[in-house]
Order: sequence, then structure tokens, then C-alpha cells
Amino acid sequence: MNAPTAKPAGDAAPLACTDLGVRARGTALLAGVTLEARRGELLAVLGPNGAGKSTLIGALAGDLALASGSVRLGGDDLATLTHRERARRRAVLLQQNPIAFPFTVREVVAMGRAPWGDDAGVDAAIARLRLDGLAGRVVRTLSVGEQARVAMARVLAQDAPVMLLDEPTAVLDIGQQKSLMAIVHGLVAEGRAVVAVLHDLNLAMTHADRVLVLNGGAVVAEGSPRTVLTDAVLSDVYDQRVRVVEVPGHSSPLVTIDPSR
Repeated sequence: MNAPTAKPAGDAAPLACTDLGVRARGTALLAGVTLEARRGELLAVLGPNGAGKSTLIGALAGDLALASGSVRLGGDDLATLTHRERARRRAVLLQQNPIAFPFTVREVVAMGRAPWGDDAGVDAAIARLRLDGLAGRVVRTLSVGEQARVAMARVLAQDAPVMLLDEPTAVLDIGQQKSLMAIVHGLVAEGRAVVAVLHDLNLAMTHADRVLVLNGGAVVAEGSPRTVLTDAVLSDVYDQRVRVVEVPGHSSPLVTIDPSR
């Protein structure tokens, strides 16, 4: 994979938002959200269903209208950028990636290069997701997990300095989750800013550099996993009796739920 071509200028954060608000039919989906995604860092966005996680990804990508606040890519107001400029600076992986036409794996991955007008890195992205043997297959004939890997390969091919991933591990098995998180670590090591919505709290505890916890469309807590993912915060947010325990031989604590509640 080549280093990202479109880099944020100067010392500006690759991605930042201030006082972000999104409303739909009079209901606040997000309110007062402020965050910064940094180079060489994985920021995990956590929270229960309906907390506003996917809405946040859509707002940061520029796909949703804002009721308040602003989003900046490399210091530039997202609203002032053309669609091509946005696509060169940020890549987005949605929860669902339906393919309506009989495109092959390689054709779908190559769509990630549309902002650049070439096919550089397409084969490398396919190889990175271990899709070499499926490159000529029609995507609709693949399993759900395979289709998810194709969608991630398209994001890699886009080669943007900011990557917004909405539940990238949701339909993957344990082995595929491990491989995917290794790829995410590789992206971070390349200096990219990665924002990922995760439902698995243990994945966030193990892999994230920082976590941002949403509830009711607002930020509840933000910081390192060990400082933010505590019994008190998680029990309150998820309305469950959550315990975070140290496990001998493990580098990260384990998040557990008391089934008696």
C-alpha cells in the first residue's frame, strides 16, 4: 500500500469536529459532539444501539446535514470541499454495502480508486484482505463475511489519510476479526487516522489508542481505554452490571457482564 497522497496541511488534525449536532424530524441524533482524530491512532467509538455511532460516522464523512457545528478535514471545512476532495481525504466503510449489479471483486475494489482516476494499489488491497482467489467472482455470490472483506479492500484501495469504519468486524468470525484488526493496526502504523465504531468492548480495550463513548447522541467519556472503560461508566451506559477485570497473562483487562442482572 502506498503512503497516503492527500495529507492534511501543516499541523492540522486529519479530522476534527466541534459542537457537532444532527437532527431528524425534530429529534436530536447528535448534540454537542467534539472530537479529534489524530495521525497514527485508532479512535474507537462505542455505545449502545441508538447512541448515535453510525450517525456520527455519517456526519464526519459529510453524508449527513449538520444542525450545528462543523467538521474539518486537515484543517479545511468539510462543507467547502468538493466530493472528489473529500474522497481523497477520507474513506468510509458503512455497516452495509449492498451491490446491486454483478460486479466482480476486483471491479468493486477498483471503485475505491475513482477519486484518483487510476487503479494503483487495487491488487495490493485485494491481497491484503486475502481475496486473491476471489478477484474474478461476482460479489453477490460471496458469503456475507467475504463481502465485508471486499468492502474493506475498497476502502484500502482508496488510500485516504482518514478512514471511517462503521462496525468493520460485525460479520466476521474470530479469525477474520483478528486479521482485520491487524490490518487496522497497519493503517495506524502508516500514519493514518482511523475512527472505528465497535460493538465488541474487548476489541476496543485491546486495540484502540483512544475511545469515545456515546449515549443518547452525546459524548459520555473520552480517553484511553483503561481510563474510560470502567465498571461505572460501562454499567451506566449499557444498563448492565459490567465488570472490568485483570486477567493473568493478558495485556489488557477483560470486559464481562454479570448475567444475574
